[in-house]
Amino acid sequence: MPQLLSPIALRALRTLVSRPATTPLRRTLTTSTLKTPQTSLTTRFNFTPVFRTSRLSALSLQSSKRRFSSSPIIRATYNQVRRGIRTGQRARRGRSPALVGTPGLKGVCLKTGITKPKKPNSGERKIARVRLSSGKIITAYIPGEGHNIQQHSVVQVRGGRAQDCPGVKYTLVRGGMDLGGVGSRMTSRSKYGTKKPKTN
Repeated sequence: MPQLLSPIALRALRTLVSRPATTPLRRTLTTSTLKTPQTSLTTRFNFTPVFRTSRLSALSLQSSKRRFSSSPIIRATYNQVRRGIRTGQRARRGRSPALVGTPGLKGVCLKTGITKPKKPNSGERKIARVRLSSGKIITAYIPGEGHNIQQHSVVQVRGGRAQDCPGVKYTLVRGGMDLGGVGSRMTSRSKYGTKKPKTN
């Protein structure tokens, strides 16, 4: 039996059968292009390119994400505030609890001693146990070099802790009552009760 079609013709027939018809699409495209004005591809399809390497695009992607918090802020309503739902803040802990409401008090020295400071400081810190006029017994720091107080001496106590001595929350006033000033002090004399030296 002779061959009716050549292999090339058979291949062309197969491609025509398997490929969809493109003629109607061409007609719609031509009619649409005739009716609508010519525009660019970016405006026709609203194409907005995203550059992953740019910093601005990364920031915009982060801002577009939904921010989630596991503990939301619950705000009080106006009626709740009127009823008194809000409570005041807790008062701060006093640094000098024995001197509440007064800048200083008079006291009587019970004994004097020496304590060691915290690490990394070293040395000896002069302290005194004092019974205040309010009846409380405290530990006070004696500032300056040397002192002349002993048992039963009357001293003046002010607030102010010794930074490297635990438990010492008060300071004795130099130059007040029985506690004399620092004799050899040349700077900050008002803090140590020292008189101005006489100059000839």
